[in-house]
Amino acid sequence: MTITMDMIKQLREITHAGIMDCKKALQESDGDFDKAEEYLKKVGLAAVEKRVDRATDNGRVTFVIADKKAALIEVTCETDFVAKNDSFKKLCKDLACLAIEKNYSEPNDEMQQMVNGLIATINENMKVKKVALMDIAANEFVMGYDHADGNICVLVKFAASNTAIFKSEAFQTFAFNTAMHVCAASPMYLCDADVPKDYEEKQLEIFNAQVVGDEKLKNKPEKVLEGIVRGKLKKHYAEICLLDQVFQISNDDGLTVSQLLAKFNKENGSDVKIAAYERFLAGA
Repeated sequence: MTITMDMIKQLREITHAGIMDCKKALQESDGDFDKAEEYLKKVGLAAVEKRVDRATDNGRVTFVIADKKAALIEVTCETDFVAKNDSFKKLCKDLACLAIEKNYSEPNDEMQQMVNGLIATINENMKVKKVALMDIAANEFVMGYDHADGNICVLVKFAASNTAIFKSEAFQTFAFNTAMHVCAASPMYLCDADVPKDYEEKQLEIFNAQVVGDEKLKNKPEKVLEGIVRGKLKKHYAEICLLDQVFQISNDDGLTVSQLLAKFNKENGSDVKIAAYERFLAGA
């Protein structure tokens, strides 16, 4: 059977394999597209091991919210071209759905086997890098935000005693803006109570060294110096803790996230709280 360029292009659109690989697959399968696709998978899977050491510095992040759970996943690949590929995008969504279905909170062999199936046709190394899974209780709501088509994805979980507030336009706007804030401000922790003790001690060590080395402060009493160090720590927390950060979206008054949340609750007669968040940056 004569293998035409149109046939090769058609198979390439289906599988994203190389032109010469598509041509050979069609020749081996006598022009049968199903057999050609299967051939490419078999050949590709045999070569997966050869690609495992290739750097995967690109990729995308994706979230799915369903069945009282939310999943956030990062899958890496070698090139930005593949990161924008529709088959790769679908794979990421499918992996997030799998995480929800089977309660997976970290990468595992089943996920990687799904990835290997696409490696077989695209001929690039890919890896499941990170997975985050959120349970959504009856009194909770999760807002998701995707920035720049899979470059940054955010999940923010809210809780309230009266869940009717979640359906309001005011809450939906506030929740979406909060997710955008998390995307832009990249907090490390929800609040200061979540900061690990060893991290705090390290920061205090740094701030103490700064104070001791400041000639302008050398004659200050010890209590004053301690106050300065604690002030530096508080300022640092205002930079890294979500609730203490100045809200970066639609905030003319310069309020912090917690202050704006309190204002929202007062205006709407609600008791909404930010319970948790996740933020994934592709390639980070």
